[in-house]
Amino acid sequence: MSFNTSSRQLSKTDEAPEDVSSQEVTPLDAPAPRDTVRTSEADTPEVSAPEAKAPETEAPEAKAPEATTDPEPKAAEAKVPETETPEAETSETETSETETPETESPEAEATDADAPEGEAEAPEQAAAAPDPAVSDADTPTAPRPRRWRRVWGGWREKYPVAARVLAWTTTAVALAVVVVALLMPTQADKVRLAAFVRLPVEAIFGAALLIVLPRKPRIAVAALAGLGLGALTVVNFLDIGFNEYLGRGFNVVLDWSLFSDALGYLQDTFGKGGALGIAALAVTLVIAVLALTTMSVIRLGNLAARHTETATRTTLVLAIAWVTCAALGVQYAAGIPIASEHTMQALQFKSEQVRQTLRDEAAFRKIAKKDNFANTPPDQLLTGLRGKDMMITFIESYGRSAIEDPVMAPGVDATLTAENKKLTDAGFAAKSGWLTSATYGGSSWLGHSTFMSGLWISNQQRYRTVTAGERLTLPGAFKKTGAWDTVGVMPGVQKAWPEQNFYGIDKLYDSHKLGYKGPKFSWSTMPDQYALTAFERLVHSKKHDKPLMSTIILTSSHQPWAPIPELVPQDQVGDGSIYNAIEKAGKKPADIITDSTKSKQEYGKSIQYSVSSLIDYLVKYGNKNTVLIFLGDHQPIARVSGNHASRDVPVSIVAKDPKVLDKIAAWNWADGLQPKQDTPVWKMNAFRDRFLTAYGSTPAP
Repeated sequence: MSFNTSSRQLSKTDEAPEDVSSQEVTPLDAPAPRDTVRTSEADTPEVSAPEAKAPETEAPEAKAPEATTDPEPKAAEAKVPETETPEAETSETETSETETPETESPEAEATDADAPEGEAEAPEQAAAAPDPAVSDADTPTAPRPRRWRRVWGGWREKYPVAARVLAWTTTAVALAVVVVALLMPTQADKVRLAAFVRLPVEAIFGAALLIVLPRKPRIAVAALAGLGLGALTVVNFLDIGFNEYLGRGFNVVLDWSLFSDALGYLQDTFGKGGALGIAALAVTLVIAVLALTTMSVIRLGNLAARHTETATRTTLVLAIAWVTCAALGVQYAAGIPIASEHTMQALQFKSEQVRQTLRDEAAFRKIAKKDNFANTPPDQLLTGLRGKDMMITFIESYGRSAIEDPVMAPGVDATLTAENKKLTDAGFAAKSGWLTSATYGGSSWLGHSTFMSGLWISNQQRYRTVTAGERLTLPGAFKKTGAWDTVGVMPGVQKAWPEQNFYGIDKLYDSHKLGYKGPKFSWSTMPDQYALTAFERLVHSKKHDKPLMSTIILTSSHQPWAPIPELVPQDQVGDGSIYNAIEKAGKKPADIITDSTKSKQEYGKSIQYSVSSLIDYLVKYGNKNTVLIFLGDHQPIARVSGNHASRDVPVSIVAKDPKVLDKIAAWNWADGLQPKQDTPVWKMNAFRDRFLTAYGSTPAP
């Protein structure tokens, strides 16, 4: 049996008798005498590894073994425990202090700040007093602590005040993150301090659960809860953005396809580099939110576990306070109760939204199959408009706010008055009303399809369903008669557009077929004046065997309303090159996009430009057989129209032939281009059937 215990494993514990003046050192490889081994086994006290100071017990008298010569000096590499002389007694404390770091276990050397109280394991007793009979090769070596723990432990001991402040700050930030995530509103105008100074019941239940769970399940549950809370926070941000721009929350089933359109809008507004930068920033923020909420919940769960008694009392007090406030209906202000169930209500709403969306598809398919004019014979359709050149024109974002908002209305109303006088002077007359659009702030194609199909197309799923079918649209009804040629002028269409067949459009002129050589105006590919001039040159001025039924979508009033084109003399429009200087001199999107007042002002100017372009065209190129229907597809975004604006848009019918307007006298629309405040309001999908009926179509379901 060898006696081979290093100084790192066992501190000095035996003192030599007073009459011993010297000590023999046994080489590492020499066998230990039997009596020495027995003495060590019997008299060496058991000392735990972390203890820095050896016990001050005197060893019984024992002769030091005779030195054994070793051909090589290995004694310096490893020594057996030495017996000290009385003179060495004074340096005992110093010696043990210097040896303490080597005898401590990794767990004692650096304590994990996040480990719960009572869970830190005590150093193993086997390491406290190694058996002299066991060699170094048989003695297990404790693993060294992770580097970051050693560094953190050392820094914390060196700067205790800073460490405490950092720990408190981190905990406070984690608590704030969780509270904000649990209480975040889904509308920008509701984000205020009172919304976050409430008691979220979800936090109380979560704390109670984390307190009672063991360490590993607690961390797993906290991580999952943190990820879920982060995902909900991201959806809340999307809700805020969708409410700001589209007047509705984010649909987790249908709205993912809109991100590609949003990226295209960003590219048109800020350029490709700017759009990619914004997209990268958005992805980074999503990852940061998920990581932050996850780490915050884990930290708070560990803190509650380390201070179980305090956390339990606090949770109980908060639970009692929540129940009391809920029972009494205590509120900071109207609609802001102190006892909050915001997150549970949000999850319930989203779950119900998913169920309704899935049910809606089947229900809408049944509705779309019912058509009052599906089987009407061609000779019984639109008999009151035979021989007329029809134009259905949509003006982008032309909403009721443009006529009634105090910032925008003065300029727009003045333009409508002036353009109406032009019409009257040219022999035209107009009647105007209100339609409630199926969309708001964007997704113009939903408004277009609602108006022309007679169905309420309020989401992308319905749009896909109806455009995949054979529903009779307004252009399709004119085409079905065989008495009109149908054309479409759509400068906003920049790629393949399969909906052309659904709408019944024979010939389509998209952005690539209008011959435009000028600059884009943000999202708008060309000015409205140019699009109408190109329509006249390429289509309307040509000889036709039949009248035209034209569908035209004007885009100059599309956000961000900078830069805005200017009207130029008709004979100078040319191929659009004249607009280069106008585009360069105009405002940049960044100049107005974050300023609500500036956005309103520029939006109003864009509506004035679009209306003026259209009426100028009609006065110049219209004739006694021209009938124009023009309307807005939706209201502008909430930042311009207001957080509580309606979805109403103006609609007007203009004609020289008085018989055309006489047929809609029962509609009680206002005379002129500007509907009155008390003019009847219809849902936009009601227009198709009313229009077909007014102009001689016979229903035949």
